[in-house]
Amino acid sequence: MDYSKLKELLKKEEQSAFKGWDFSHLDNRWINEELPWDYKEIVNKYLKPEYKLLDMGTGGGEFLLTLNHPYNNTSVTEMWEPNVKLCKEKLEPLGIEVKQIFSDSELPFEDNTFHIIINRHESFDIKEVRRILKPNGVFITQQVGGKNNEKLSKALIKDFKPLFLENNLDNRVKELEKNFFEILYAKEFFPYMRFKDIGAIAYYAKIIQWEFPNFSVDNCFEELCKLNEELIAKGYVESNEHRFVIVCRK
Repeated sequence: MDYSKLKELLKKEEQSAFKGWDFSHLDNRWINEELPWDYKEIVNKYLKPEYKLLDMGTGGGEFLLTLNHPYNNTSVTEMWEPNVKLCKEKLEPLGIEVKQIFSDSELPFEDNTFHIIINRHESFDIKEVRRILKPNGVFITQQVGGKNNEKLSKALIKDFKPLFLENNLDNRVKELEKNFFEILYAKEFFPYMRFKDIGAIAYYAKIIQWEFPNFSVDNCFEELCKLNEELIAKGYVESNEHRFVIVCRK
């Protein structure tokens, strides 16, 4: 194997641009096991056109726009500067309210503003969520659990220690109940994710920095080569994701 060519290829992947929360660069290069629930279906079950909706951590608004909720009843928050810029260019002209946030514990909305708050893969402060939800308002969150990609992280990063192990369904349900939320639905799952080429792993690990701290092709080239050997032998490298979903009412 020509390691210098491999390294050159991996460095190109590492430098590929990433916008919004769009992984189309990895189309046909990975396989994601489907979740046993459909987040969009769950949201639509509770969403009515007249409801005030907040999408927390909307990314570039990709998922939000698929809901076709009336724009004048829709608000979003986003923390990451490039995504804030994207939202202001794409969502504001439609009439969607875009708010940049700097802390989960300070959301720029009045008390009792929203009928429904949705949150997919975004951190949150449950006291703030409760404050801005109307009485009987619904909070729907799908979270990335603390064991997400643990196996792959350990294979790539020396002395890897997960940062958010306490983030699991049991702990979140207890926290919500403690804050006077009624749990309507809750489920947890560990789907497999299979990468079909080593460049896809380099691209992915560079983006998900909290799961692959200090990842770079230079730092982790030896580990990438080992994974590449596994990939050649098996046809893929497998990782396991960690997902849970909760629907609750104030």
